[in-house]
Amino acid sequence: MSKALSLDLRERVIAAIDGGLSCRAAAARFGVSAASAIRWRQLTLSQGDARPGALGGDRRSGLIEQNADVILAMVEAKPDITLAELQAGLAERGVAVSGSSIWRFFNRRRITLKKSRRTRTNRTVPIS
Repeated sequence: MSKALSLDLRERVIAAIDGGLSCRAAAARFGVSAASAIRWRQLTLSQGDARPGALGGDRRSGLIEQNADVILAMVEAKPDITLAELQAGLAERGVAVSGSSIWRFFNRRRITLKKSRRTRTNRTVPIS
């Protein structure tokens, strides 16, 4: 996974730009890409500093969380509904999500479907 460059380096590049260097010249001086220097300058102008944003994490669960009531209602109406059926039901409502995102939705809520055994019990060896 990538790692953000230090805030110290970012501040030194921004200070060089504020001191009169162009973004490309400051980038070359400190050994970073010109795009990074330009982006850090824009961050400084818009938010006051060039702090890196958070890396990783879930950025797309908001879409499925907006439809939590619909999903839970579908499960309540049909308790043994499959993920594919939920995905198709959401697609009918114009919500395009993957089966794995639906699974993560249930995992966050600790909702599981335990399948019952459909086989006869073994008379010779008990199943534990």
